[in-house]
Amino acid sequence: MDNKKIVVTSRSFSAHPKLREELLSLFPNTKFNDRGTIVGEKDLAKFLSGADGAIVALDPIKLSLLNQCPDLKIISKFGVGMDNVDRKACKITGVAIGWTGGLNRRGVAEMALCYMIGLSRHIFFSARDLRGSNSWIKDGGQDLSSKTIGIIGVGYVGKELIALLRGFGCKILVNDIIDQKDYYKENKLLETDKEEIFKTADIITVHTPLDSSTEKMFTEKVFSLMKQDSFLVNVARGGIVDQLALKKALMGNDIAGAAIDVFEMEPCDDFEFLQLPNLYCTPHTGGSSEQSMLAMGRSAINHLKKYFGL
Repeated sequence: MDNKKIVVTSRSFSAHPKLREELLSLFPNTKFNDRGTIVGEKDLAKFLSGADGAIVALDPIKLSLLNQCPDLKIISKFGVGMDNVDRKACKITGVAIGWTGGLNRRGVAEMALCYMIGLSRHIFFSARDLRGSNSWIKDGGQDLSSKTIGIIGVGYVGKELIALLRGFGCKILVNDIIDQKDYYKENKLLETDKEEIFKTADIITVHTPLDSSTEKMFTEKVFSLMKQDSFLVNVARGGIVDQLALKKALMGNDIAGAAIDVFEMEPCDDFEFLQLPNLYCTPHTGGSSEQSMLAMGRSAINHLKKYFGL
């Protein structure tokens, strides 16, 4: 055991009995986020006060924060996205980063597939109508196997989704910034540019990180290019989609519908948006399966363990 002070900002990690037990067995001087709410940016420095190490999820790790945490030696990531961590700031202040990519790939890919089937077969909207107004309209949509799928971002999750889609026989269009021609050929994927995917895919699913090159990738212009009977799936990061543009596209029936697990601001407080009849949404649970939680949590613990030589 080690007397180093560890602070866990993540509510999900803090609420997981097994992860708490495993962390406390190594670092008994651990402070958890048991408040049931996100630690706001204004309170983050105070919450991290005196910490030697921290396990963070979506908290904004900026230079201004790190300058207020002189004892902090390592940030260990609970999750896979790094868009909230200013790596340059960590380097300037000498704070190490513990991170492993792709840990929740299966859970997120399964959710994307679930969304794709649900949208294609009209499952989500039929269920909502049946419960809401006892509407007995038998609109079963179309088989997913008949669809052209556009996948933007062929990394950990994109590849996992492609593996899951093999049995459906879909035509799959792909786009990524990395040259992966051998992989595309081996898996019978059609590499093309994003504009072609926007114009021709029946279902577009995005699996890129959020950075300056992908922020607001989906704009009003992009939605105007998409087919009117097409669907958008986003289980990556909310900021990749201009949420107001998506709202307008759904309200104007410019696209048939969308299923999203992520939002520009979380929790989302645009209730008009959340209640749109052609939108299906969940509260960022794609990577929250038990298996994903354990994989991400144990990775975060192991980074601390390795850094402090335990």
